[in-house]
Amino acid sequence: MSNVLRLAIVDPNDTTRDALKSMLLSMDVVWLEAECSRYEFFGDVIGQTDPEIGIVSMDDDSQKALQLIEGLRDSAPKCSILVVSTSTDGKLILQTMRAGAKEFLTQPVSVEDLVGAIDRISNQRFGPGGGRTRGCTVIAVAGATGGVGTTSLAVNLGCVLAMRPHLSVALIDLDLSVGDADVFLDTIPDYTLVDVAQNVSRLDFTLLKRSLTKHSSGLYLLPRPVRLQDTSLITADDLHRVIGLLKATFSHLIFDLSKSYTDVDMVALEAAEHILLLTQLDLPCLRNVVRLLMSLDEVEGFKEKIQIIVNRAGLQDGHISLKKAQETIGREIEWQIPNDYRTMAEVRNNGVPLIDYAPNASITQSVLNLATVLSGEPPLDEEASTDRTSRWKSFWPGRSKAKS
Repeated sequence: MSNVLRLAIVDPNDTTRDALKSMLLSMDVVWLEAECSRYEFFGDVIGQTDPEIGIVSMDDDSQKALQLIEGLRDSAPKCSILVVSTSTDGKLILQTMRAGAKEFLTQPVSVEDLVGAIDRISNQRFGPGGGRTRGCTVIAVAGATGGVGTTSLAVNLGCVLAMRPHLSVALIDLDLSVGDADVFLDTIPDYTLVDVAQNVSRLDFTLLKRSLTKHSSGLYLLPRPVRLQDTSLITADDLHRVIGLLKATFSHLIFDLSKSYTDVDMVALEAAEHILLLTQLDLPCLRNVVRLLMSLDEVEGFKEKIQIIVNRAGLQDGHISLKKAQETIGREIEWQIPNDYRTMAEVRNNGVPLIDYAPNASITQSVLNLATVLSGEPPLDEEASTDRTSRWKSFWPGRSKAKS
């Protein structure tokens, strides 16, 4: 259990304790070590189980709860106390924090608030990035124009990552009007993004996973709405809440963006750790890359996250050279996916991912290597430098170099 934070909870109210317990049991970044229904017994529970976080519900008897928190401050200083209460009284909150609580959440507790509080406690205890909780890597796959293969990359990258047993991966189709990630996976989903967005405040982690469609590779899919009329029901605020819930549930999120760069798309770009901007080596695509970079680079933090990916590399007829392309966009191209039209046509038409249909094909190996880098695992190439830029370049198919 070294990759999770261990928790214990005390709440004399069965209803609220069960609700909180259900939420915690569905989180894969924490482990519910113990539960207790009596304030007077919780000190012994903490002493026996030694959790990193103790959650105390104050509503049954605030004075007893305050005495408990003060006692735990002295008897279990390594246990961080997180308090939940329906009260918003400033005096009580101040008393609670002075007694030794690290966080105070108001009932009913939302998923986003609970995850945020746990993250803050983890950062206070272990330092930023040094906690036991496993973070979530968010990847946004964007296209310079339509037809460059963003869905192909998003789907196949997701399947490759999901097949690694220690990872949990979800793919969210943000091409709300004409997205087709479900077709690529040959699935007929029961629920869509609009269902989750409209009910996110009522979902826990278990219900969330039930609302997604699971592919045989292990990849979870949240597809675009079925009805065009429903696309307007998904707002940027809705997606913010959905992302908060997804990040607490999965190790990796992959967003297949639309080509409209709407407010909803921008939410995904802001949340992303990696923005994969997909292009081809032709003038219309490269001009759009320049336009997009001019706009996206103006947003704080975006420039460092954008990686230019060339799809269908090796399709030489009429294509611009890699060297000329890099001069045009003023930035290095960090990955190439080789052209294999026949294989891609087969996997699209059959709804089968590359890793199943053609595991040894060069295009599949390119996606596998890309997944290795994005998952933060050691490079496959022993000669690859440990710095981030060198790792990206070392995985180019064939280690090709720009030619004039």
